[in-house]
Amino acid sequence: MLNIDWYIQFKNQEGKRFQLALMAECEIIQSVDNLADTATIVLPEAVMNSPLNFENKIARGTEVLIQLGYDGELKDEFVGFIQDITNNDSSLKILCEDALFLFRVGIPDVELKPTSLTKIAQYVIDNIDSSFTVNCDYDVNYEKFTIHDATGYDVLKKIQDETKANIYFDTANKVLHIHPPYVEKGGEVFYSMQKNIENSSLEFNNKLDAKVEVTIESTDIKGNVRKVTSGTTGGDKVTLKVGSIDEASMQIIADNEVLKHSAAGYEGSFDTWLIPFVKPTYSARIKDEDYPEKTAYYYVKSVTTNLSEAGGKRTITPGIKLS
Repeated sequence: MLNIDWYIQFKNQEGKRFQLALMAECEIIQSVDNLADTATIVLPEAVMNSPLNFENKIARGTEVLIQLGYDGELKDEFVGFIQDITNNDSSLKILCEDALFLFRVGIPDVELKPTSLTKIAQYVIDNIDSSFTVNCDYDVNYEKFTIHDATGYDVLKKIQDETKANIYFDTANKVLHIHPPYVEKGGEVFYSMQKNIENSSLEFNNKLDAKVEVTIESTDIKGNVRKVTSGTTGGDKVTLKVGSIDEASMQIIADNEVLKHSAAGYEGSFDTWLIPFVKPTYSARIKDEDYPEKTAYYYVKSVTTNLSEAGGKRTITPGIKLS
């Protein structure tokens, strides 16, 4: 029998560290579709009729480390910062966000031309926190990219919306990652419907009849509208309007969108325990003893981890079939 274990540490702006001694619930949400990982720590508003008061110890901007596991075998599940502390329904909630929290500040206006995702990201971190580095292997280029009255978050959100890149922070190592969708590979995990999957709403969709036609529209620096198409003519139409991106990059984005909409994979999610450790970008081998022919690796899109009196649980949403 494994015993749930956890460790939560705060480090305030004066450098003082505090360990959390009690907790009602903790939820961590991670997804390749989100710019930020988030965590919510729920505490009772009062203990033994005495109200909890953190105002003189932790506040907005305090660093947070959350480790979870069993029998002292802990894994770093979340590293970030306190975004807000709220009182609601006789409980106190500590809302946290990863390093994106630091990038919700304004940056100088600029017009970059021509430029790339790497250069845009580098401009953002140079003007907010130059201790971060950029890891970008997505070869998408802009003829012109304008930043006006924007925060670092605004810029990252814009390029994610237009390019559908997988953008996320490795907060512990101070790295901003930008990768094509479904390319960045984390570790590998193994799941069995009969052994370590508690509940499942998974339905396999092989999409044999799925046909999609993706059109990317862009306006170049001369004001001319350009279109690039990928997929099957006559299929379900998907149109994405982007900024002044060059034609080769438009084709890359279109091809990636076709893969997203037409690749076989699971729809739904499943619940498991805290072990094995898993994060978005991992490859999950899913096996069902009743249907061994369906055994395959799937891309993990999102992971929601919850710890409460009921125990530890991960809800995993797989994406496209990898092999």
